[in-house]
Amino acid sequence: MHPFNREAQNIALVVDDNPEALGMVSTALEENGITVLVARDGETAIELAQRIQPDVILMDAIMPAPDGFETCRRLKLGDAPISTPIIFMTGLSEPEHIVRGLKAGGVDYITKPVVIEELLARITIHVMNAKLIRSAREALDSSRGSVIAFDGNGKIAWGSPKAVASLTSQEQTQSGQLSACQAFRLWLQDCRTLPASQVTTFHHGDLTISYLGITSAREVLVKLTDTQLGGPAELLRKAFSLTARESEVLYWLSMGKPNRDVAQILSLSARTVNKHLEQVFQKMGVDNRTSAAVLADRVLHLSN
Repeated sequence: MHPFNREAQNIALVVDDNPEALGMVSTALEENGITVLVARDGETAIELAQRIQPDVILMDAIMPAPDGFETCRRLKLGDAPISTPIIFMTGLSEPEHIVRGLKAGGVDYITKPVVIEELLARITIHVMNAKLIRSAREALDSSRGSVIAFDGNGKIAWGSPKAVASLTSQEQTQSGQLSACQAFRLWLQDCRTLPASQVTTFHHGDLTISYLGITSAREVLVKLTDTQLGGPAELLRKAFSLTARESEVLYWLSMGKPNRDVAQILSLSARTVNKHLEQVFQKMGVDNRTSAAVLADRVLHLSN
């Protein structure tokens, strides 16, 4: 049974310095409808993987420097991490080598000599899982927009394609690497330790970074807004003919913040926030917070 739909045009990158092993695995994959790219060293594998973005990478662990472990680490944990699942092919079956591969970013391993049916079964599982995750992240783009999760070092753990593209573009044009910014790392620390209501937004060039929450993997989940394209408050201002301050109050209301938190975030008194909300409700034609938040959320949803 073929593991993939042949029309799906899945691509596998096979990395092995042994020509015989490389040929055997490549032939088996091609016979099962998978397009195969090959690399005989780690540097070539990195260049191909970052340029082509294959659906799966089969990595020999023992190669001349960089070996498979280091190649995997650079692909998964470097400045431009890829989401492609990496499966190790290795004659090393000791637990410490298996753990080393997983720590480097691999998702699985298979021992040599490779049993083709077992390899195809593992590829099937990991490619399907990776595509489900990718679909979920793309769904973020079509629903709530630009979302990224950062690890404790300020590096991207994962993100919706729109968010990653926005951040990469910002870093390349003017602002430098966000992970190298000490202020950003301190901000991430605040996200982990402060109540959500006390976390302010972070600005990076034309991007505004808003804290959303902590994932089960202890990653900091944020939303990116490109201020050059008109932030959420600006969208609300135009949609409901609000003043700039009224639109800011409405935005934070739509984010679920109570009045006291909105006052703290915007450096206003609670009384002033209430006054702004009175005007907001009148202009929107609603009489309560819930209705205002629903209408605001609809405008922001349609803009993404």
